[in-house]
Amino acid sequence: MTTAIDETHDPALRSWVESANGHPHFPIQNLPFGVFSPPGGAPRGGVAIGDSILDLAGLVSAGLLTGAGGQAAAASRLNGFLALGAGPRREVRRAVSALLAAGSPRLSMVLPLLHKAADCTMHLPCAIGDYTDFYVGIHHATNGGRLFRPDNPLMPNYKYVPVAYHSRASSVRPSGATVRRPKGQTKAPDDAAPVYRPSARLDFELELAVWMGPGNTLGDPIAIGDAADHIAGYGLLNDWSARDIQAWEAAPLGPFLGKNFSTSVSCWIVTPEALAPFRMAQPARPAGDPPPLPYLFDAADQASGALDLDLAVHLAPAGGTPQPLAHSHARHMYWTPAQMVAHHTCGGCDLHPGDLLGTGTISGIEPDSLGSLLELSEGGRRTVRLADGTERRFLEDGDEVILSARAHRDGFVSIGFGECRGTITPAM
Repeated sequence: MTTAIDETHDPALRSWVESANGHPHFPIQNLPFGVFSPPGGAPRGGVAIGDSILDLAGLVSAGLLTGAGGQAAAASRLNGFLALGAGPRREVRRAVSALLAAGSPRLSMVLPLLHKAADCTMHLPCAIGDYTDFYVGIHHATNGGRLFRPDNPLMPNYKYVPVAYHSRASSVRPSGATVRRPKGQTKAPDDAAPVYRPSARLDFELELAVWMGPGNTLGDPIAIGDAADHIAGYGLLNDWSARDIQAWEAAPLGPFLGKNFSTSVSCWIVTPEALAPFRMAQPARPAGDPPPLPYLFDAADQASGALDLDLAVHLAPAGGTPQPLAHSHARHMYWTPAQMVAHHTCGGCDLHPGDLLGTGTISGIEPDSLGSLLELSEGGRRTVRLADGTERRFLEDGDEVILSARAHRDGFVSIGFGECRGTITPAM
């Protein structure tokens, strides 16, 4: 499962695309894949480089990107590219790196195929057949559980099972799309009966997106030792949540309307190859916690299956400046992405290229590291004050939530995920 560090990670590597050198998210050491439309053009595959997007369809037409991997990466949906697995993905990434590197002899041919990112329209990178949301952020699970079960916040299965539920793929939208405040049944403690009304407790969730690559056949589980090879890349995910609707409907079967109205994802797929320098050991479980069952345990996954990523949330009130709201870290995931995949398929479920997995909310242990307003406001019992004086318990119409992530390590160039943005609009 270990992805090799090669010449594409060289910290001395620079690009002739000047905005890439020192870029906080998309230096030449990253090169994430996505789908975009240039001004007046149709959707096609692209790679983010600095403040620009490289047109992969144009590279194919010019004969600068060849083979099945190049053709698939240039398509208007990347499902076929993700299905090819690590080998073709690595080849395309290395070819693009060489074309964009300072001193490239192909500069004059590639330059016309660059588009300013600000002038382009981004799309979902894949046709998402299925979307499953996990619950692997143990501090979020503990904090949320404590609101309802102060003496027993975690359910007995939590440390044995990577808990998840099947969410709604049809309402996943790319970063920047608006989020309409949902309506549903809610029941306040003093209500005699539930009322159908707009949610008053709308919330965000700070999550990672996991994009599936090669799938598995129905009835044929993916072994934990092979699971990382089925992951095509990562992004950011905001699983918007109507807490009042969720609280009323969740017993006995869990989230439904409180979650299915909208999910936002960042538009770029950051590959396992780009993240090779930023792997880390899965943090040791606290003393007394049970070890993973054998089908969920792999020594290599425990040694390098976690991600060294700083995560951040900003909130911009309507017409206002984004204010820091929370910061966290991917190390707070109790289960690795490979464990999520192995568990998802252990009963025979088939995953397909382009399927989307959410990690669940990733909160830390400090007061300012909580990945949802449910936690920050203690279920609405306290007011959260931002640096500009703005106060919130839950989201208001016009609020924009911005998720971001960066990987950094001494000796390597930092890379980012771009942003995952969404603005709340009033209910119908």
